[in-house]
Amino acid sequence: MVTPAYGSGALPSVWQPENLQELQALRSRLKGICCFTAGGTLLRTQWEGGLVQAPEHMISLACIPEMSGISNRGNEIVIGAMTRLKKCASQALLHQLPILQEAVNAIAAPSIRNVATIGGNIVSGVGDTLPALLVYDAKLHWLTDSGIEIRSVSSWLQGGRDGSRNPGDVLISIHIPMRPSSLLNVDSGHRPAVREVSFYRKLGRRETFSASLVTVALYGEIDSDNRWTKIAIAAGGGSGMAMRLLESEQQLLGSEATVMQAATLAAAVANEFTTYGDAFATEYYRKQTAANMIGAGLWEALHE
Repeated sequence: MVTPAYGSGALPSVWQPENLQELQALRSRLKGICCFTAGGTLLRTQWEGGLVQAPEHMISLACIPEMSGISNRGNEIVIGAMTRLKKCASQALLHQLPILQEAVNAIAAPSIRNVATIGGNIVSGVGDTLPALLVYDAKLHWLTDSGIEIRSVSSWLQGGRDGSRNPGDVLISIHIPMRPSSLLNVDSGHRPAVREVSFYRKLGRRETFSASLVTVALYGEIDSDNRWTKIAIAAGGGSGMAMRLLESEQQLLGSEATVMQAATLAAAVANEFTTYGDAFATEYYRKQTAANMIGAGLWEALHE
């Protein structure tokens, strides 16, 4: 613990709990006068830019073992919120989640990914991993006043929109169901007869180390009759919250998978995607770009 005098120009007191029990005790004791830090890359940027005031107390999550690492537990992959983005990009187990790995590799620069954590990217509310986690049906495990609570990414994002989210909750881990290509068919000993279609796209103001203007992700499963049995589409980017495009998904679900669906899907995405305009891009530009990226991605995936 570091305890400098708090005041003008002083650093916050830093607390380093070693387990979830200590973390819960500190949450209760310092409620309202503390913030939580993972890699600290976003917080540092916000402080240096004068966007937020440095808190009186800061709780570091770096020493809690339950919050780090990547493992396979039953039929899901579990990622600790404190796991560095660099490890997420290189961990062999996450090769089974190519959309997420591609999203991680598109974040900032290697020097930032060495420090930043996946939990910090999620908790920002606008991180580039969110579209990937949405289409993978990820669940988020949070430490709350009532203990551990599980929320879907969609429901947590909705809490940010309607103001019901508790900023004092701490993200502990991310749980992602295993894909069919990762599971063996128990009866036959062979992999399921399901074709997976997936892609992630990010458009920034420059090629690398750039905040996104638009990010999109798509994950789908096609059966042996060439019909969509599962489809998940998400879009976000910039300071806008990512969202599942449920109406656009219905354009494909149950139908035959063909490249001709690309144009229809793009039109549906442009109509459904809710975004915003700013000095860098208009709302119309973001909507049309998301539509074009998803339409082109689907055409490429089905044209192979």
